[in-house]
Amino acid sequence: MSVQAIAWSPTGAVRIIDQRALPEARLERDLEGAEAVAEAIRTLQVRGAPLIGIAAAMGLVAGTRELRGAPREQFLARLGQLVELLAAARPTAVNLRWALDRMAAVAAHLPGAGSAIWERLHAEATAIWEEDRAMCRRIGEAGLPLVPDGAKVLTHCNAGALATGGIGTALAPIYLAHEAGRTLHIFVDETRPVLQGARLTAWELSHAGIRCTLIADAAAGSLMRQAKVDLVLVGADRIAVNGDFANKIGTYPLAVLARHHGVPFYCAAPSSTIDASLQDGAVAALNPAFDVTPARYVTGYITDRGLRKPPFGGN
Repeated sequence: MSVQAIAWSPTGAVRIIDQRALPEARLERDLEGAEAVAEAIRTLQVRGAPLIGIAAAMGLVAGTRELRGAPREQFLARLGQLVELLAAARPTAVNLRWALDRMAAVAAHLPGAGSAIWERLHAEATAIWEEDRAMCRRIGEAGLPLVPDGAKVLTHCNAGALATGGIGTALAPIYLAHEAGRTLHIFVDETRPVLQGARLTAWELSHAGIRCTLIADAAAGSLMRQAKVDLVLVGADRIAVNGDFANKIGTYPLAVLARHHGVPFYCAAPSSTIDASLQDGAVAALNPAFDVTPARYVTGYITDRGLRKPPFGGN
């Protein structure tokens, strides 16, 4: 992979690829504190549910560097403020709250002053990043049998290396199929209105040497009608207990088109994306950036715990 979306800088800041600049320029920025990380999440410099969680965890570390010499109570009070600041940056991404809660729990149960807690938080944020890299690989392995040699795959938004700490979620099976020497053709939805497909996915796949064609969102149905799509792979920001999932706007009509044309439709996401507090995807909100795809349109879920197909039951 030629893309690493996040890393620690030599000074301990959070180094990101500013995704607003792509594809015209590859611009790396060092975020010195939690406020800068929160702003990066809000303004889509950092995006993708798994990557947002990693960035938030690392942002807590960067934001408390100056308090390493502080008493325990002062350190934890400031940490709590930063947790809430970062949690408000992107409420749709369950990975964000999951990562922040994990970091806060580590701090709360660790004795000692600020320096000891900070060192442990640094290790925990790094572990979240490394676990995400391994998780992406497992998703890729679970989805690899779905992508045979010669497969024509359609994807929406960006769920690759630019959205995670590793090789992605929805793009992970594609990367592993390419790594295995399989010939692929990826149709990339432009993904209006922010064009994550046109700006990010097409750029990312091209840099990896994977053949791809950028299409208008409205062209997907025509391609399916002409039998030019073998399967659809998309990611998710949040999955309800019954399998309904929220993703970038345009995912739901894509699922309906896939069902109508008999094209398998898969959602790929880490198990941390499943929100056990939500029984289904019904929400009393209008959010033009996201839509909810009902579970009945999903052929299967590709997770780090394997491939799940109907009937889903309680698993």
